[in-house]
Amino acid sequence: MTHKGISLYLILWILATMLVSCNEGNNTIPGDVVYIPNTADGEYDMNDLPVFEFGETTHDFGVVIRGEIVSYGFKFINKGKADLLIANISTNCGCAATKYPKEPIKPGEENYIQVTFDSSGRKGFQNKTITIAANTQPTTTTLSIKAMVIIPERN
Repeated sequence: MTHKGISLYLILWILATMLVSCNEGNNTIPGDVVYIPNTADGEYDMNDLPVFEFGETTHDFGVVIRGEIVSYGFKFINKGKADLLIANISTNCGCAATKYPKEPIKPGEENYIQVTFDSSGRKGFQNKTITIAANTQPTTTTLSIKAMVIIPERN
């Protein structure tokens, strides 16, 4: 292989490694939180699991002036029969931050996932996703926020 071929191979290997290793959020759930209802005989009971029930899974902030920071609390209730544990929440953008309960949410209890959107450096229509990893089936739930970020005209 020529020097040029080795360099190209090395660059491609580095890029492939970077793509595989880049992961903005870690959506793995600790083993002590996971309950897998499947059994060896193929039968399972989903009735004993915690269940997310959100009032809404999408929130539209409407028109936001660039630089504004806006927040919204997604209200949810645990409609299941076991404690609901949120392992992690990740977003598809550094412009969105979350706060969520770290303690178990008992069956029938309500709580909130707070999402804050920073519109600095953004313009136009924004659609961001929030992925919640929890001990539910399925193990991930997705929320989304939207906004139209405008830059005001200067006189």
